[in-house]
Amino acid sequence: MISVNEFRTGLTIETDGGIWRVMDFQHVKPGKGAAFVRSKLRNLRTGAIQEKTFRAGEKVERAQIDNKTMQYLYATGNTHVFMDSNSYEQIELPASQIEYELKFLQENMQVHIIMYNGETLGVELPNTVELEVIETDPGIKGDTASGGSKPAKMETGLVVQVPFFVNAGDKLVINTSDGSYVSRA
Repeated sequence: MISVNEFRTGLTIETDGGIWRVMDFQHVKPGKGAAFVRSKLRNLRTGAIQEKTFRAGEKVERAQIDNKTMQYLYATGNTHVFMDSNSYEQIELPASQIEYELKFLQENMQVHIIMYNGETLGVELPNTVELEVIETDPGIKGDTASGGSKPAKMETGLVVQVPFFVNAGDKLVINTSDGSYVSRA
């Protein structure tokens, strides 16, 4: 058991029949009444995000999550195959379980598979990935780096807003938490 006063970003807890990751939290001490903790939680099974308020000092069960480093191999229909680089053990995940992560996954990419008591919950991506631009409007002479943005389609199908100077064939660094452009690779 862990007190909600010990919440930190990335902590996994078990409450309301689900496994949740703390995305954000805030300790609130109103002038009148008892203190409480306002939190933003993501369900690791469904991906749903929920805001929940706990009384200060309330106890919740801490979920023991295992991270296993695996390599993304390929897709077969609606199933995606990952392999443990050490034991060569392979697991398959349905596309519905990793819908968001598919926008960033490339063959042979190393990712962390999130597991809880032998159940595979999903994929944890690195903070940034390098993707190649396959389609975007050409840059026009005179466009500046700070002068706006245009859509660019990446090799995985992800559409990102990029500066005007980016052209097809460029490799870009993309933030996986929100799908935003970071820089050229």
